[in-house]
Amino acid sequence: MKGIFDKNLFYNLSRSGLFDHEIKGAVGDIIKTKYGEVFGIHTGKFTGRSPNDKFIVKDDTTKDTIWWGDVNKPVSKEIFNDLKEKALSHFNQKEDVYLFDGYCGANKSTQKHVRFIHEMAWQQHFVSNMFINTKEDLKNKEPDFTIINACSVINEDWKKQNLNSEVGIVFDLEQKLGIILGTWYGGENKKGIFSLMNYWLPEEDILPMHCAANVNEHGGNTCLFFGLSGTGKTSLSADPNRWLVGDDEHGWDANGIFNFEGGCYAKTINLTEENEPDIYRAIRKNALLENIFLNDDGTPDYTNVSITQNGRVSYPIDHIPNMYEPQVGDHPENIIFLTCDAYGVLPPVSVLNHEQAMYYFLSGYTSKVAGTERGVTEPEATFSPCFGGAFLTRHPKEYCELLKRKLEQHGSNVYLVNTGWFGGQYGVGERLSIQTTRECVNNILNGNIQNSRLQKHSVFDLEYAVEIGDIPLTITDPIRSWANPLEYNQTAVRLRDMFEENSDTYA
Repeated sequence: MKGIFDKNLFYNLSRSGLFDHEIKGAVGDIIKTKYGEVFGIHTGKFTGRSPNDKFIVKDDTTKDTIWWGDVNKPVSKEIFNDLKEKALSHFNQKEDVYLFDGYCGANKSTQKHVRFIHEMAWQQHFVSNMFINTKEDLKNKEPDFTIINACSVINEDWKKQNLNSEVGIVFDLEQKLGIILGTWYGGENKKGIFSLMNYWLPEEDILPMHCAANVNEHGGNTCLFFGLSGTGKTSLSADPNRWLVGDDEHGWDANGIFNFEGGCYAKTINLTEENEPDIYRAIRKNALLENIFLNDDGTPDYTNVSITQNGRVSYPIDHIPNMYEPQVGDHPENIIFLTCDAYGVLPPVSVLNHEQAMYYFLSGYTSKVAGTERGVTEPEATFSPCFGGAFLTRHPKEYCELLKRKLEQHGSNVYLVNTGWFGGQYGVGERLSIQTTRECVNNILNGNIQNSRLQKHSVFDLEYAVEIGDIPLTITDPIRSWANPLEYNQTAVRLRDMFEENSDTYA
């Protein structure tokens, strides 16, 4: 990286300092929210991740350890070095460079020193929100991994390099280096490091997890919320009656669970203070809004999705008033698999034994929500192993074996919670309200679900709760919400067959 450090280097600027640079950069807007002014940015045509553009250098170490395929595509070291030179050449022509040193992982014994090099202040702001800040001067220490984000560089050689597009998110584990080209989307920064944590931690018998976590005021009664984007893990974990450990990425080691991050990255679609007060009030000084429609008076309109349905806000975790400051928790008492069922056949709460937990963890069924990835314009059924297939660098069975051992050791209760549709599939039925799902989760956390009457599903090998607080049977027993029971059963059989076909992949 010779040359970069000779520039006008802005090192670990405070968020207020970054805000000043953001205003001068003239690439975004000052947005007036109810709780203060924040900076907002439009990330261009890339308002979600570009999973088909992620590549990893295949070498003597990675050839037998990486889960190669659609998620992790191989690239040669020669092509990686060519992309690295493009990024370095770009930075060598810049007058100002932003460098962030921080940590990924609240567990000090296993946390990783991560470094980001950016050309734009707002992207440095993003990683300052999302990773764990430090007062240490780490500039002269070798990081565990560095990402050079040359987002303005368009890789015009992608066809002859046999890549997917002009965008490149490419990693070389031997060089401890990642390159991002051609996309402004902030989430590529954090998800790149999450993929690496998925590679490093299993070697230490630690389970990396795509989940949110909250605890009681003493750090006990830990609950994990697994789920892909749009299933509700950020919203449900930000519970005013609980303490938040983190909203997206955690590890589970011999002592309990710990957050990877120092902030939250929440979706803003239809955000209201009434439905999600903690997230709404977190949008204040130091928060960063992405791809939000603005009214003429400079205020945000979270209901207008003309830019994208994947509008986002990143904010430091201490913006949540009841954050659990240690960002660690006991071994989980409850584990919730969140699934957004677009077919509308799964019950709101199913109780899983540990064998079923392994099956549904490996299946990772949900529906992709519009805007989360390029090309997704409406919900579509998908199976993502471990509820985070896009971020797995090892084979899914490795993570399943780790979870199996954790469940056997600690006896956690596991539930499958549907946050999707009832009364018919997408386009016919309705989506379960956040209030209804919160009531389901509350009954899990207070133990009432253990005394609920369970019923065997007629198609799936599941027992589900039909008595959940004040929720009517027309919701808790999904077949009752459909106008045509025969059509319900036919749709359920179709979804079950999809599960079985996906399961054959890992047989």
